[in-house]
Order: sequence, then C-alpha cells, then structure tokens
Amino acid sequence: MHIHILGICGTFMGGIAALAKQAGHRVTGCDANVYPPMSTQLEAQGIELIEGFGAEQINLKPDMFVIGNVVSRGNPLMEEILNRNLPYTSGPQWLAQTILHDKWVLGVAGTHGKTSTSAMLAWILEYAQLTPGFLIGGVPENFGISARLTDSPFFVIEADEYDTAFFDKRSKFVHYHPRTAILNNLEFDHADIFADLAAIETQFHHLVRTVPGNGLIVCNGREKSLRRVLQRGCWTPTEKFGNNEGWNIDANDRVTLNGEAQGTLAWDLLGEHNRMNALAALAAARHAGVPVAQGLAALSEFKNVKRRMEVRGVVNGITVYDDFAHHPTAIDTTLGGLRHKIGKARILAVLEPRSNTMKLGVMKDALPGSLKDADLVFCYGGNLGWDARGALAPLGNKALVEDDLGALIEKIAAAAQPGDHVLVMSNGGFGGIHEKLLKQLA
Repeated sequence: MHIHILGICGTFMGGIAALAKQAGHRVTGCDANVYPPMSTQLEAQGIELIEGFGAEQINLKPDMFVIGNVVSRGNPLMEEILNRNLPYTSGPQWLAQTILHDKWVLGVAGTHGKTSTSAMLAWILEYAQLTPGFLIGGVPENFGISARLTDSPFFVIEADEYDTAFFDKRSKFVHYHPRTAILNNLEFDHADIFADLAAIETQFHHLVRTVPGNGLIVCNGREKSLRRVLQRGCWTPTEKFGNNEGWNIDANDRVTLNGEAQGTLAWDLLGEHNRMNALAALAAARHAGVPVAQGLAALSEFKNVKRRMEVRGVVNGITVYDDFAHHPTAIDTTLGGLRHKIGKARILAVLEPRSNTMKLGVMKDALPGSLKDADLVFCYGGNLGWDARGALAPLGNKALVEDDLGALIEKIAAAAQPGDHVLVMSNGGFGGIHEKLLKQLA
C-alpha cells in the first residue's frame, strides 16, 4: 500500500510514517516546513518528503492520503483531494485500523506526563523481554527512537486528547481502544479547541467508554476531575494511585499496593510528578504480566526522554537544562523537582510561552505562582497576544521580559554565576537558545 501523509513532520505523524514504513508500506509525505531533525530521520528511513502542499501531489496516486491535524480547509492539496473524491483518513484512524487492531494497546492519557510515562511503560515491557511496539511523542533515551513496530502483541501509545483532524473533532485517543488505559491527571489545557475543563472531561469519558471489561483503568486518585469522569460511568476494573488507596509511594521511595510492600524505586529522576508517573507505569505493566519487582528493576535503568530535564551543557560551573514544561502545573512541578535536588543553589527559569493555550493568555494569571521556586525569571515575550510584563508583575524585579531573543540571552548570561542552574522551558525549539546561551556563557 502507498500512503501519502499530509503534515508528516509533526512528532505524531512522523511516528506514523515510521510505523507504516516498518509495516512494509510505501510512504511519502509533505509538510510546510521540511527541515531537520524530523526530515533527516524520515529520509534515513527511505521516506520521500515534499516541501509544501501543492495540489500536483495527487499525481503520486497513493492508495490513501493520511491527514494530519495541522491541515485545514483551504489547503490546496486537501481541496484537490476533496474535489476529486480521493480516499483519505486521519492519522489516528489509519493507525487504529492498520497497526493497532490486533494489539493489546496500553494507552497513556493525561494533561501532563504522557510522554515520560509512555517511555517508562515501554521500557518496563522491554526489560521484561516483551519487546513492545510503541508510538511516543518524544525520544526515549533507552530506545533512541520515538516509534517502533514489533511482532509483540503489546503496543504502548501516548494517548493525546488533542483533536483528530479538521473532519473529526474527537480526541485522538478515542481511536486507540486500549485494553490498559492510564489516566494520569486532567486539567484545563488546549484552550484553542476546548471551551472549558468539562469539555475535556467529556472526551476522557469517551475514552473510558472504549476500554473493555477485561481491561484495566489506572487512574490518579488525587484528581477530582478524573473522579468526575469515572462517576459518569465505568465498565472496567480500576486501580488508583497516589491517594492512600491502591498504589502509593512514600518519602523513601518505597512502593506499596493495597498497603503491601512491593519494593523501592531507585533512580535519578526528579520530582513528585515522576514518582506518580512511575506508579502508573508499574500498575499498567503489572496488568500486562510484569511483576512489580521486575518493573522496579527496569525503572532503575530508565533514562527518561529527551527534553525532560535534559542537561544540555555545563559552562563555568553553570548548568543549562532543557525541559518541555509549558503549562503552569508542569512548570511548578519541574521547578519543584530541581529545587529538591539542588537545595539552596540559584535557579534561573527561562520561559517561552509557546503552546496554543499559553499564546492565548488563558494561563497567564497562574504563571507567577508556578515560578515561585525560581530565584530569577526570564520570559520571552515575542509573538504573544498578551502582556507578559503585566502577568509577571507580582514577581517584582526577580522577573524580566524581553521581546528580542538575542537580548534575552545576553541578560541571562550577564546574570548567571558559577553554581547556578538555568532551566529553559518551552514546547518548541525556542530559537536554538540552549546552544546560543552556552556559547554566550563561554
């Protein structure tokens, strides 16, 4: 089968392309911005890439056009597909029908921690020699790739609540039909497509409705929003974590299940959020047949995902980190984890409000509180539709906003001192700030 993917350079659609190629299909694709690293990854797999969405691409005559959710009406290639009544489908639908239909799917959903938890779960299954397939929205260091197809019945997928395509406004995760579903947490996000938290809870309940009675839902017991989701109806056994019932972990990293000791989590990851992610992954892996002791042994060798508290360099005693945090809760937990590790050393938080929700300014009032563990805050204010200086005013003179990236880097470098920890947080490339900052510091 020949498939042509529109929007192929996104993390998710690029993962689908890799899986399709591994499954033996001919894969071509196009995107508005075809550039490394995704372009080189795809080309290395023998996938032909085309810059732009020219209507002439219909002459490739694929068996199916697979449409990413970056594509909207008015896209010239999409308009030609519609006018000629050519076969098309969404990425999640193609994935469900072609790859996942005969798999034991382990889906990881939640506002935060999907990528890290998916990586943990895939690694536990790999450590237990179950060789799972996976599609993860980042690159797990233990694997070095974001998507893999195997002969194993097990497939781990990051189950995203963002919408499927311009012609299918359901969340992606309703297509996956997981037998094991992790509900990690649930807060308001994606203000560009969801009106409020209740709208997202409805999508999560659609996911719950697809989990079979012989499956398992692993649910964060601390979240009122998830309790509301399950109260709307649940037909699947449920295991809770983090709230003194089911799975728990104490201050000494000792894991218990229903009050019975299971072993100790021994690793280098920071933060309470990662401890919760670990409990969820252990519970899901146990449902797939991995003993908890083996799961804990696997996590002792877990290397996390790129862009999750990743040290990008140390110059003159100043450590520069890269982290994906882009929601106030994630910013808060990431800073809290770093503070716990380094004690009283200074933290310089560097923030790019880049997600659609952040660009809309929906979360701006929560930003000062989320940055409380930082000693200095540097915010990139370029391309925002709201006043970052006003939003961060409660932090007083410990916060600085610059609309020019070069000027921001100069201010950070001027303020940094030996022993400082510079935590850069963005869900994008942030203009290559890490390398530029390290060069400036040198």
